[in-house]
Amino acid sequence: MTQGSSAKKDDVMVLVGTRKGALILSSDRSRKNWQVSGPHSSGSEVFHLTYDHREGGTVFAAVNQMIWGPTVQRSHDLGTTWLSPQEPPRFTSGAAETIDQVWHLKPGRDGKPGIVYLGVAPAGLFKSDDYGSTWQEVASLSKHPSRDQWQPGLGGLCLHSIVLDPSDAGRMWVGISAVGVFGTTDSRESWETVNQDVRADFLPDRFPDFGQCPHKVLTHPSKPGLLYQQNHCGVYRSDSAGEEWQDITEGLPSRFGFVLGLHSKDPDTLFVLPEDDVLGEDVGGGKRYVTDAKFRVYRSRNGGRDWEPLTRGLLQENAYLHVLREGMATDSLDDCGVYIGTTTGQLFYSQDNGDNWELLMEHLPPILSVECGSVA
Repeated sequence: MTQGSSAKKDDVMVLVGTRKGALILSSDRSRKNWQVSGPHSSGSEVFHLTYDHREGGTVFAAVNQMIWGPTVQRSHDLGTTWLSPQEPPRFTSGAAETIDQVWHLKPGRDGKPGIVYLGVAPAGLFKSDDYGSTWQEVASLSKHPSRDQWQPGLGGLCLHSIVLDPSDAGRMWVGISAVGVFGTTDSRESWETVNQDVRADFLPDRFPDFGQCPHKVLTHPSKPGLLYQQNHCGVYRSDSAGEEWQDITEGLPSRFGFVLGLHSKDPDTLFVLPEDDVLGEDVGGGKRYVTDAKFRVYRSRNGGRDWEPLTRGLLQENAYLHVLREGMATDSLDDCGVYIGTTTGQLFYSQDNGDNWELLMEHLPPILSVECGSVA
């Protein structure tokens, strides 16, 4: 049995999902010396690993196993022991026969203990009321009138972003590739497309009602109604809960990219990692490595009006590195830590809002996800 993490209360955790299991890294708030536990779920593809601070703390893992299929595992002791659901999540609406992959986990609000959300492929949303012991399909999304027109992206028809409004318990959003962003204001009873002014350069209609390909969607807990997304076709901001989007890509070397990170304390500071393409500026995504083979994280301190490249400590030539949509995370410290994992097994991090970077780990299996937490 794999030993769990020895992290102590208030330690910073970095949870890393890979193609060969998951790792839990922990450090005190200096973030200088790191302890590593794992691999957990060794041999499985862990698409996402996240930490729920409620009720003493729980680690959730979206596990895709070649033989046994997809499931959600949970640990209440930082990885020493793991529990599986009474039965894996299953479609009941008829939207699909089986779940191909589990993609993304999102703990519920502080005032709603036990609630956890799960995004899967083919695109579906599931909800648990008992910390992942049982799962129920959110059929209202599966039965959306546009469902039979949904088309997959290169990574499949996956629901990969689950965003909870920080102040309105009835409002949330999901991001689906390659379908777009959907929102609900009535506690998941109904869903609306919220993609106005978001480009889909690969379609005949470049601004459709749905059919866009968001790669990551986030909100900031301090500013209700504010949303950001890194899309296949640019970076966008909404100050109206998704009703309208503003293209904030100008100043970046590419419209294409997968990851997105937000500063824990400042809703106007965000991080992206532009990647190159060979299919033309209006399509993107052919090469799928960092623009010009230079590993440059771009930061905006004013909500996307201006961008600056962050390069100190990062390779600036022959850097044929690629980062998947779950591959960036930020911690909750005042001097925000930023963490990025590559498909070639490097884990980079900054302790100072992105100004300086170090290599935290290397020679890992391809990294599928990076998430942060603070031990409860």
